[in-house]
Amino acid sequence: MTATDRDCLKQWDHAYLWHPFTQMREWLAQDPVVIERAEGNYLFDTDGRKYFDGVSSLWCNVHGHGRPELVEAIRKQLDAVAHTTMLGLGNVPAIVLAKRLIELAPRSLTRVFYSDSGATAVEIALKMAFEYWQLKGDRDRTLYVSLSDSYHGDTVGSMSVGYSETLHSRYRPLLFPCLKISPPHVFRYYRGESDGDALAHALEEAERTLGENRGRVAAMIVEPLMQGAAGMWNQPAEYALGLQRLCRENNILFIADEVAVGFGRTGKMFACEHAGIMPDLMCLGKGISGGLLPLAATLATGEIFNAFLGDYEERKTFFHGHTYTGNPLGCAAGNASLDVFANDDTLARLQTKIARLSELLASVQKLGHVSDVRQWGMMIGIELAADAASRKAYPAAKQMGKQVILEARKHGLMIRPLGDVVVLMPPLSTTLQEMEWLVGVTGECIRAVTEG
Repeated sequence: MTATDRDCLKQWDHAYLWHPFTQMREWLAQDPVVIERAEGNYLFDTDGRKYFDGVSSLWCNVHGHGRPELVEAIRKQLDAVAHTTMLGLGNVPAIVLAKRLIELAPRSLTRVFYSDSGATAVEIALKMAFEYWQLKGDRDRTLYVSLSDSYHGDTVGSMSVGYSETLHSRYRPLLFPCLKISPPHVFRYYRGESDGDALAHALEEAERTLGENRGRVAAMIVEPLMQGAAGMWNQPAEYALGLQRLCRENNILFIADEVAVGFGRTGKMFACEHAGIMPDLMCLGKGISGGLLPLAATLATGEIFNAFLGDYEERKTFFHGHTYTGNPLGCAAGNASLDVFANDDTLARLQTKIARLSELLASVQKLGHVSDVRQWGMMIGIELAADAASRKAYPAAKQMGKQVILEARKHGLMIRPLGDVVVLMPPLSTTLQEMEWLVGVTGECIRAVTEG
């Protein structure tokens, strides 16, 4: 690529694109990074610079970029059929992937409904839960419960249950009401309680909220083990298990949003496995295709599926769908990704990496302006603070998280912040050597920005 070509691309980016989650005034004042290609765990921009993909291209790349088995599966599927509707038709990769997902998922789940993003998977789960109770004749169940400051996507339904004041306040008139409960970190991090007390108080609040509203709640939705975009807040497995128990006691459906935490990110295929959780609905996305193509799925129990069965005139059909539902290319990539999980023994090999990652992060926790380091498996959040001891936050205008990630780019590391939380979520294919480099560079960049 010539220098003229590179300049044209950057000019066109500034002239025509509107980037997600980006203050475009700032973007237009910067020299944009334009990715041209990727290989393994690395990205390469149009200027020839190489970056380690420290957040798995927004948490979705699993086995590294350009993994031959996945690329070949897509090429082979292209020769057969790239897309065909699932309205009244099936296709081979979608059928095979559905079977394999059900065989891997918690045994409570028996059906797969495809879509194309995590937010749509959540929307589908919310609609299924709502209509399930309507079909059962329990029409008072119109509320949902979720964790405070959770994030489940940016469509109207997913915003309603995952409301964030920072992200969604201007949309409030569009959103439906949702009951919020405090997860353990609210008591641990903000109120200074011990891990045990924080867990107990969080479950007490959940028990009270669910009990008081048991006849009005259709479902609770939770990101098990780790709240991702809310700030990488980790939870003990006992918390998710306790929430499921409370849902069972109050006859409330339990939705596990595994869009970010699924497909090995926590060290098991699905986060629910850590606590033996049997959800009524489970949302999947991001890593489901290995990170190559847009694909998502909502898994449901037989009980929910059967509620929608009936004669045509009863109108029990689940009237929901997307143009690219069950896209053969995405499903072919999903099948190839599961093959790689099995052939590489990915999950077993991951345990050594996770243990080493925990050891390395201990040094980051000691940095003067790091107030908290949160980890579940390969998911890490590093909280920055003006005063670590008191956990006093930096003024928002300082954008300390952003400053750290810009510093990291100078060292060939591509990561992203969530406010002043620095996120690390490398591909599962990351080597031990790369992991040591990743944590080391991140620590150096935090020190340079916060102490410089």
